[in-house]
Amino acid sequence: MTWRPVLARTVVLRHDRVRSIDLLLLPERVVVLHGRAGGVLRLCDGSRSVTEIVAELATAFPGAPVAAEVPEFLTALRRRGWLR
Repeated sequence: MTWRPVLARTVVLRHDRVRSIDLLLLPERVVVLHGRAGGVLRLCDGSRSVTEIVAELATAFPGAPVAAEVPEFLTALRRRGWLR
């Protein structure tokens, strides 16, 4: 994929140090991110394509099903308008 995902202008990724969780702050809403979702979204800075993000994660987490799961996850967030 040549799409270079980046958070939408109204979305902010924050780490809550007290609870040790990642959050997406949206207008009138907070989404708690589970697992490594926050780490994946930190790679979505507009400089990397989805293919590059998958490659980087596959190197960091050998054997994990990132090639199948990460593009699906990012596409779902794009449909919600949280990524552009």
